[in-house]
Amino acid sequence: MITGLHAIVYSDDPEATRAFFREVLVWPFIEARPGWPIFDTGASETAAHPRTWEGSDQPYAQRHELSLLCDDLDATMEELRTRGATFAGEVDERPYGRCVFLEVPGLEPMLMYQPLYSPAWEGPGGITLP
Repeated sequence: MITGLHAIVYSDDPEATRAFFREVLVWPFIEARPGWPIFDTGASETAAHPRTWEGSDQPYAQRHELSLLCDDLDATMEELRTRGATFAGEVDERPYGRCVFLEVPGLEPMLMYQPLYSPAWEGPGGITLP
């Protein structure tokens, strides 16, 4: 039985990325071995999207993407700012939720959003997306 999802990010500055996860996102962790933290990121969900979109000439280059979900985007942004986080661009209203890109040292910005649907681990009851 599959019991979870293990995500890996390949960082240009792994020490800065790990420090950001520990100190800004305040994710609990264990060390698989000294210097190799594994962070508890909470519940997870997985979706499969097409690589090509209507009106696009080229397939989407990425094969994987990580997004962070939150209950209240404005409150989460404010809390993260108090710990030194910065954001790329403004909040964007999308069909699936309110979104912003969180700057993460050593990585491309990560999408962070407040979903308009009930995440799978909460059970049914959210809106139905188009």
